[in-house]
Amino acid sequence: MKPSIPKGTRDFSPIEMAKRNYIFNTIREVFLLYGFQQIETPAMELLSSLMGKYGEEGDKLLFKVLNSGDFLRDIPEEALLNRNCLRLAPCMCEKGLRYDLTVPFARYVVQHRNELQMPFKRYQIQPVWRADRPQKGRYREFYQCDADIVGSESLLNEVELVMMIDEVFRRFGVRIAIKLNNRKILSGIAEIIGAPDKIVDITVAIDKLDKIGLEGVNAELADKGLSPEAVSALQPLLNLSGSNEGKLATLLSLLAQSETGRLGIEEMTFVLNRTRALGTTAEVELDVSLARGLNYYTGTIVEVKALDVQIGSITGGGRYDNLTGVFGMPGLSGVGISFGADRIFDVLNALDLYPADTLASAQVLFINFGQAEAEASLSAVMRLRAAGVSAELYPDSVKMNKQMKYANERHYPYVAIIGESEIANATVTLKNMTTGEQQSLTIDQLIDRLCP
Repeated sequence: MKPSIPKGTRDFSPIEMAKRNYIFNTIREVFLLYGFQQIETPAMELLSSLMGKYGEEGDKLLFKVLNSGDFLRDIPEEALLNRNCLRLAPCMCEKGLRYDLTVPFARYVVQHRNELQMPFKRYQIQPVWRADRPQKGRYREFYQCDADIVGSESLLNEVELVMMIDEVFRRFGVRIAIKLNNRKILSGIAEIIGAPDKIVDITVAIDKLDKIGLEGVNAELADKGLSPEAVSALQPLLNLSGSNEGKLATLLSLLAQSETGRLGIEEMTFVLNRTRALGTTAEVELDVSLARGLNYYTGTIVEVKALDVQIGSITGGGRYDNLTGVFGMPGLSGVGISFGADRIFDVLNALDLYPADTLASAQVLFINFGQAEAEASLSAVMRLRAAGVSAELYPDSVKMNKQMKYANERHYPYVAIIGESEIANATVTLKNMTTGEQQSLTIDQLIDRLCP
């Protein structure tokens, strides 16, 4: 039987890994440019740390890890006979694979609070797992690239994150729309339509507007118990259009009686005005339908869409004033974003936006003509490597066509030749694999030619 891998997971070839490393390195460079520090957390967290942080739908998507040994030992026979999954899972599973990097980060901050200098700016690039239905752009195992700032309530942090998003995708050459909203605006809307207790149901439903359309959202709101009058009152807000300034003015009028809603509009106005003043390559848009159905967002919400590829959100995040409170550290405000590396990978593939040198495993391949030539080539390879130039000697003395094919398939920009005449003249013949141009160089000239 041919081996396979679980649905929603992928193998990555050397070429694919070169592309992925380009993505990770680009994002990491921007994180460092903005003063973020790297941490890592375990793949597994205690389920008690994960459950209840993502809403009811998110909890269903947690991968749970069976306890070691006899995991059925403490299960009541009645529960086994009734096959009560909700009652069985906590007894059999104490751990789960992390669903995202934000909740583990909150746990990290609380656990290590005495060691951290506030505000603390961290970035993290690691895989996460979700028991979701696999589909295009949606995987069960995927990488997130997170940046968070905790210990500061300043809205300048939101502005910085928006600018950082803009810089990352400018470097990738991807046209994007950065969509912003504020959870306080959504709370104000729920308050004004007379359904403040339904804020979670409302946000979960309207977050699906792009996927299921307005009619689907309205049907889901009705199913969740919203009155026809409340659903009707929500329609002008779901159909809000025009400039950011126009949307804010309309919201200010509609939410005039909601103190929470007015505060959200004030925060949104600050972020939009400051990002506009600084100047962004990407369009920054206020989108009232943006909800991101995670319970822990309390202020600004951000989501990024690629304009030239049909795919889901490629970056998202927001402010979460209350997240560390569930771990015994109330009052610590945080804001963060997460780049979806796997979806960015798909976008860059679709648009073929990788730099030409991304796929090269090394800069130069030395052709092997035999024992004497190989010894001279290996000496040159070691000198190049000492100078910081990646180089390789083909290990076998086989036909030159086979070695050149290898160089082409490995995307080498250069091939180097040391034959009898080159040994006699203490030179190297360097061939440019793109132009076909050849040069005769001394080893010192070769180092100067290829040195980064």
